Amino acid sequence: MLVSLTVGKVDAGVAVLLTQDNRLIEFPSVLLPNGISSGSIVDITVARNHAAETANASAFQSLQKRILNTYGVKAPSPPILRLRNATQTSLVLEWDPIDLATASLKSLSLYRNGSKAGSIPRPLETRSTKISGLAVHHEYTFHLVLRTTAGTYQSEKLTCRTHKMTDLSGITVTSGVLDPQRKEALGHVLDRIGGKMIDSVRIDTTHFVCAEGRGPLWEKAVEMNIPVVVPEWVDACESEGTIVGVRDYYLNADPKARKLGVIHGSSHQRTTSTMSTSTTANQGRPGSQPPINEEDPAAAEPPLTPFPGGETSSQPQALAEEVESEVEDDAPPPPPPKDESDSADEPVQLNGNAVAVPGSDENAEALPEGDNEDASKESTLPQNMPEGDSEHTSNDEITKGKGKESESDFNEVPL
Repeated sequence: MLVSLTVGKVDAGVAVLLTQDNRLIEFPSVLLPNGISSGSIVDITVARNHAAETANASAFQSLQKRILNTYGVKAPSPPILRLRNATQTSLVLEWDPIDLATASLKSLSLYRNGSKAGSIPRPLETRSTKISGLAVHHEYTFHLVLRTTAGTYQSEKLTCRTHKMTDLSGITVTSGVLDPQRKEALGHVLDRIGGKMIDSVRIDTTHFVCAEGRGPLWEKAVEMNIPVVVPEWVDACESEGTIVGVRDYYLNADPKARKLGVIHGSSHQRTTSTMSTSTTANQGRPGSQPPINEEDPAAAEPPLTPFPGGETSSQPQALAEEVESEVEDDAPPPPPPKDESDSADEPVQLNGNAVAVPGSDENAEALPEGDNEDASKESTLPQNMPEGDSEHTSNDEITKGKGKESESDFNEVPL
């Protein structure tokens, strides 16, 4: 197509061209021939380039396919969360490597029971995490949330529960410097209680067992703040049937404090020897209790604390019977039996003086007032009664409680 235009004005950058129907067209001056001025007529040819259009369309479609194959076919994968190990107060979670495809990572967060627990540091390198400070035998739900430039992806929810105090299967031990025999025995004990032994110090290592504090494994355990204990700790857990505190089983702990005993409830306190307790109490109160016969094995044991509704110890009753026997031995002999004759009511004449018969009503009136008080004291207070018992026990209570257990037969100890 050939078009004739008249040059109306020429500037340095733009020329104004006029059509035959008086239309203005701005045209670049650099495309006009040299020597053009106002009033010149130029011919401009306009044609469609089909070959160039086909090449451009083909290049555009190739670019679209390359973008689709690169970014549209494979998308990031949701993370897969698993439980690696569980103890009474902690859980170790792990997941597969993060597959981002062609997207870029923004963040990886861990959620516990629907609430955000925290962000995972270095998510492209870290593949596990440990959650501590959990409740014993409690159920928790976890899931991961992956945020990328291609969208947000969430893992399936993982429900797990912490162990009971009597469940020892969560114990994971890494052994350090140990004799071969002790190491073999340690492995047998772990097999019996359901624990396991690993060769390296990992995030799921619960305890580091060794006899000496040296070596690279020991250094790594100290760096990761893992409890370093002696093999006796595992034996104590097997003996008690539950998790035992590690304070008395550290390498620098006193070996005398490592005692195996009965555990009451969840307090994990071992009961001490009752013999040492009674010996300390007797040393603190000299003369407060009668001496214990060494030949009698029952007397060597101190009284046990009575439980509600249970039977009390037999030692307080034996002590009361012993006091009763001493009172009966020191009491004056009973008066002789009276005669049924009428002469028993009359006083006996001895050397012209009237003497009252013991045991009669007139005898109390004939005796002086001071003698009556002495006689009552002798009849009510035992001579050889211990000082601690004489303050709380009277003659009437001893006589009434003979052969039975009275309320003061044992020292009441709060449970």
